[in-house]
Amino acid sequence: MLSLEKYWENTQTLQVNRQQPRAYYIPYADAVSAKTGKRSRSPFYRTLNGGWKFKYYSNVHNITEPFYESHFDASGWGDLLVPSCWQTEGYDQLHYTNVNYPIPCDPPYVPDENPAGLYVRDFRIADSWNGKQTYTVFEGVNSCFYIWVNGRFVGYSQGSRIPAEFDITPFVQPGVNRMAVMVLKWCDGTYLEDQDLWRFSGIFRDVYLLGRDPSHVRDVFVKPELSGDHADGVLRCELDTTGPLTIKAELQDAKGSVCAVGQVQAHGQAVLTLNLANPTLWNAENPYLYELYLSDGQEVIHFPVGFRTVSVEKGIFKINGQAVKLKGVNRHDSHPDLGQTVPLNHMIQDLMLMKRHNINTVRTSHYPNDPRFLELCDRFGFYVVDESDLECHGLAVSGDFHQLTRDPAWEKAFVDRVERMVERDKNHASVIMWSLGNESGYGANHIAMAKWAQKRDDSRLVHYEGAAKRYEGDADTEDLDIESEMYPSLAYVEEYGADESRSKPLFLCEYSHAMGNGPGDLKEYWDLFYQYPNLMGGCVWEWNDHGIRVQTNGGTEYFGYGGDFGDQPNDSNFCIDGLVSPDRVPHTGLLELKQIIAPVRIEAEDLEAGKFRVTNLYDFSTLSHLSFTWKLEADGELIEQGVLAVEAGPHESAAVIVPFKQKVDEGRYFLTITIHLKEETPWAEAGYEIAFAQFEIGKKTAGSDQEQAWLDELRQRPLDIREEGNLVTVEGMDFCHVFDKVKGTFVRLSKQGVEMIHSPLGFSIWRAPTDNDRNIKHRWTEEGYHRAGMKVYACSIRKQTEHDLEIAAEFSMGGYIKHPVLKGQAIWRVDGSGEVEVAVKIKVREGLPFLPRFGLQVTMPRGNEEVEYFGYGPHENYIDKRHSTRMGKYLLHVDDMFEPYVMPQENGSRYGTEWASVTNELGMGLMFTGSEAYSFHASHYLPEDLDQAGHQHELVKRKETIVHLDYKMSGVGSNSCGPELLEKYRLDEKEFEFAMQLRPVYKEDE
Repeated sequence: MLSLEKYWENTQTLQVNRQQPRAYYIPYADAVSAKTGKRSRSPFYRTLNGGWKFKYYSNVHNITEPFYESHFDASGWGDLLVPSCWQTEGYDQLHYTNVNYPIPCDPPYVPDENPAGLYVRDFRIADSWNGKQTYTVFEGVNSCFYIWVNGRFVGYSQGSRIPAEFDITPFVQPGVNRMAVMVLKWCDGTYLEDQDLWRFSGIFRDVYLLGRDPSHVRDVFVKPELSGDHADGVLRCELDTTGPLTIKAELQDAKGSVCAVGQVQAHGQAVLTLNLANPTLWNAENPYLYELYLSDGQEVIHFPVGFRTVSVEKGIFKINGQAVKLKGVNRHDSHPDLGQTVPLNHMIQDLMLMKRHNINTVRTSHYPNDPRFLELCDRFGFYVVDESDLECHGLAVSGDFHQLTRDPAWEKAFVDRVERMVERDKNHASVIMWSLGNESGYGANHIAMAKWAQKRDDSRLVHYEGAAKRYEGDADTEDLDIESEMYPSLAYVEEYGADESRSKPLFLCEYSHAMGNGPGDLKEYWDLFYQYPNLMGGCVWEWNDHGIRVQTNGGTEYFGYGGDFGDQPNDSNFCIDGLVSPDRVPHTGLLELKQIIAPVRIEAEDLEAGKFRVTNLYDFSTLSHLSFTWKLEADGELIEQGVLAVEAGPHESAAVIVPFKQKVDEGRYFLTITIHLKEETPWAEAGYEIAFAQFEIGKKTAGSDQEQAWLDELRQRPLDIREEGNLVTVEGMDFCHVFDKVKGTFVRLSKQGVEMIHSPLGFSIWRAPTDNDRNIKHRWTEEGYHRAGMKVYACSIRKQTEHDLEIAAEFSMGGYIKHPVLKGQAIWRVDGSGEVEVAVKIKVREGLPFLPRFGLQVTMPRGNEEVEYFGYGPHENYIDKRHSTRMGKYLLHVDDMFEPYVMPQENGSRYGTEWASVTNELGMGLMFTGSEAYSFHASHYLPEDLDQAGHQHELVKRKETIVHLDYKMSGVGSNSCGPELLEKYRLDEKEFEFAMQLRPVYKEDE
């Protein structure tokens, strides 16, 4: 093995020769270049991104070759693109685990078999850099690394997602130079980096060189300060130089006009102050930035500056003195192909999608992001909870959760992580909170972190959820500015909100777990957030699925998750828990979030008179940038439309009258008010929909008198009824149905010789479990819900007339081992029109968990692809996940009903359906109506198909169309990690009745 100091198991050696942390910036030669932010335009910057020679070792102890020597021959090595994660490039093991450490829990020790990656790169120093100090910056290396230049040891660093800077001036030479880096997979810092993610390794963020004058600005802390009334601003620039300098400052407004200038002589520490009258304030809605240019001769350093305040007043969270709700998401660095290496355009894509869905806050779970991400948040307008690269979650399983934070030997490592984050990101207006990490217990070391952060920067709040009351022991939370919780119950949130004695606001740093088909409990949280001033909002877990793009031998692409790569231990698909897919296609949960956190609320005051109240939920903006349109529909057909003039200041309301003229005493009328952008923005086109509101006006009627008379006439047509053994054949003028008394159901429905069903009709209680069913699923399967079949006790004709037939069936549903789940009576009725009605009365066995669903399952033959329905749409919706849909008439195909979650599960249902038809392209098929609105679902997969497949590509599409007509479908909730499904969204009734009508149709003739 190489002769190395074993720093990777020494808690007191976090670095060797690493520079002191500083603010992120790139020096430029002039202000014009600096304003572009294009680093390559700086003559003082040289990227080391690109091709490196690379060699992987499964064990650092097996390295014997002197790879770091300047004349070492690495030509036989492989080539690796930097930045990258070596696991996505075919080296080592792709591995996902959430809580459990992937190594034995024995801090500070790591396995002796510690994988290592060796990197070698030749580079040149520009002649123009003669006489300059040369620095190299590594923005992110997982988990620790040693660096050599020209065969000489430069230094060591750990802390994966925080920059490490080294002065390599003594080591470089004119002409060609060689840099060698050894990256280790594990170090004692691994115990502080147990986040819920793929365990990637390598140089995964940018690497570059900086050429600096011997005397240069080393660090800047830009502190915008405001007077109490915000009328006067002071920009305090705390400078740290490496030698004597004359530093000039120029502050420009957003239009490029000079607002203030200043100058200071500095040698080491100095302060430069600029005064500004009536500054325009920064906030996430209107991210106004001034531009600060600091010049010291050859170098110009540029900082966007946002004037804003962050405070807590009487338990209320405020920005610029205004109460603000944080409408946030948690975001991991994750790319489906590159892992934790995230390109700039990918960051922009994420933020643009967030803007389009009314999100204003990002928690950088659970580490600092690329510094350019914060620059984007400054410019696009986001509040950022900047989180330290610290999580010790595995200790909750393997030992004392508080072990490391209560151990003085680890204090240095804890404080190092918050210090390097704060120093790097302190000049960003978007950062409103410093977070001390995630799920790491709570103790003296966290308190030391909080005290350091408060002392260094008192302009922001300090957050740490791990200090919540449920953790026993240390009660010192004085240096934490807010209360923070994960996945609390609604009852707890309401209790906190109602307690006006609370001096700290409550922040849900994680809530509404968006795994798979979900979340389904968003609205209830936001009703409370708006009701109580001391509830400041929260961040949904989480933004994106962390799937890895995989291609099968046959060329089929899918997204892999834990266990797909032989990784142990793993947490399966728990990394597939986002609002968008790995390639950033929004799930319906994101559409739900968008509508619920919309910045405008519309409420009816007098529907028939068209009187509404519009409330502006923006914190700083009027509604002048929005347009309001309305339309009135009858049974899905447009009747009237128009434009509304709405004016309201932040947090104000306005009365509005919609001037529709249609008389709406009777009939199905729906008024929809839609809110659009008037003008194009960086994140959306003009006319983009921000939100909508829909209202039903008038009295619900069964249909037109003419249509009802036509149906009544059809029902009086004569029937030919024949009973042969167990089969009852019912023939009418244009149909033939067959009922099987042994099976207690119809086994054939046909019209004009066209078969309408492929299999016997049957009842169903099972759904393919969603990810949010992961906890209740075990109780369901213990009771045999997934294998519940139908037992017929008795079946007989109970009524027969010339044009009417009724058959009664007594039945139960259950599986082996257990008593039946339910017992019921089904009354099947056929009339002269060919319509089949089933009316059921159900009694569910006491003591059982709520049912996933109950309804009729209809399997229709191949070719029934056209779906038309009147209900909520256009996308999937459930009893607790339907606020992003609107009532209307929709025409689509069966495949359009399907939502392709990475892990197949229940999807595509439509809550509140009033009628639906499934037909072939000629309109031949079945029409479904219910005694009440029902949950409708059409698919080419049985629930069992979805349940048994682990990935989309494992599904085998059936030719038949499977239709579910459910009395009720239980909600989806967020119980994969959040609280249990709310009782009001469960199918937990022990007795209920349900009726459904199936009518063979030729739609084009009707």
